[in-house]
Amino acid sequence: MKTGRRTATVVTFVGALGLSVLNAPAAQAADTGITVSGIVINNGKPIVVGTSKVVEPPLRFNIALPSGYSTANPFRYEAEPFLYRGSISTAAKTGENYIGPGGYTCYETDAKHARCEGNLYIDPDRTQDHVDSNSDATTWKVGVTLRLFKADGGLKTEERETRSTTVQFRRAAKLTTNASPEPVTKGKPITVTGKLTRANWSTKKYGTYSGRTVGLQFRAKGTDTFKTIKKATTSSTGGLKTTVTASVDGYYRWVYNGNTTTGATTSTADYIDVR
Repeated sequence: MKTGRRTATVVTFVGALGLSVLNAPAAQAADTGITVSGIVINNGKPIVVGTSKVVEPPLRFNIALPSGYSTANPFRYEAEPFLYRGSISTAAKTGENYIGPGGYTCYETDAKHARCEGNLYIDPDRTQDHVDSNSDATTWKVGVTLRLFKADGGLKTEERETRSTTVQFRRAAKLTTNASPEPVTKGKPITVTGKLTRANWSTKKYGTYSGRTVGLQFRAKGTDTFKTIKKATTSSTGGLKTTVTASVDGYYRWVYNGNTTTGATTSTADYIDVR
């Protein structure tokens, strides 16, 4: 996986505004003394990506600065959490198997500490190549790039740290539902069909997803809760088909709970008038 987007990260401090440009010149790796803690990505949930829509998972973390540096001067340092696969050094230096932040804002808590929040930036479009293989639907590691700058703006030192935290990437899925006939006589059969597809990151299209167990849910008119009433398995073309007995007016929908490589999805409900 290669990335085609590695842009400047805008960092806004409450009480001190600054722009942080990532593509700084190389410097000798050394301990910066910056501490980044409490990294949380997408609220701890898997990141689900489709074939065209940009996904911006929320990101938050905390910063503690070393001696000689203050949150009042954000031009003097950078702290950049990111996601990677494989070698952390290769990912950060080349952009391969790398997902970086789209932007974040840091709020000073005192002269040495700040809490930051923003988002990562993932564009599945083929021109960006952020996810260009279905093998990217796996576990990604979390890393942090840290930099200190001299008073004249030159890079003083930088380092990269890997973290034990991981994030799961999943391919988005879609479901359709159609219940018929409409209307239907009470006591007669209702045929409920549908189709399950999921994102193919190689082709940038949605393809059929076979052999998956999907639940059929029903909500009676005038009630608020859907209940699972049957289960079915998708065919070789991703198709779903089952029958139920008409009893009362209500809504039918298919629900797929997802797995380690594919996100959960729920179809739009289809209303049936029982007479």
